[in-house]
Amino acid sequence: MKWIQGYVLGLVVVLALAGCSSHRHHGMGAEGKGEAYWQKGQQDMAGLIDRTVKDQEKAGQVKSIVGEIVTELKASREQERAGHRQLYELSANYAATLEEFTKVLDDTNNRRMQSATKILLLRFRMKELMTAEEWKTLSDQMLAYSSRYKHGEAAPKAGY
Repeated sequence: MKWIQGYVLGLVVVLALAGCSSHRHHGMGAEGKGEAYWQKGQQDMAGLIDRTVKDQEKAGQVKSIVGEIVTELKASREQERAGHRQLYELSANYAATLEEFTKVLDDTNNRRMQSATKILLLRFRMKELMTAEEWKTLSDQMLAYSSRYKHGEAAPKAGY
């Protein structure tokens, strides 16, 4: 059960950094995923970390890990787009076989799982640098932050 809660919290970190992928942020490119989008998310996280982690050396290390998470999220998003492009190309090919589609889907899912695993490991590195109280406070703040991007959904009431 703790593993599931840890995984869910890891996903909250991802949401806090990435926001809702379909949400458009003003001034951040046509799809809301330009460099300014990522910088804003990273700056917001840095602010949350500065307010939460008392030891400034550890806070710097936590922010560095957040940077690694952002880098992985960007790479993952590009991999996802490449997979979609491959599916569109196959779809346009009348002679494409079920096996070709399945291979693209399998490859895309495997890359997604590898990325999620890497982000989860980074999340645990981040957690190890913080006290339980700092982790809870930061988690609650990240949950509130990510809830701003959930349109029409009820936001969870507490962190994990």
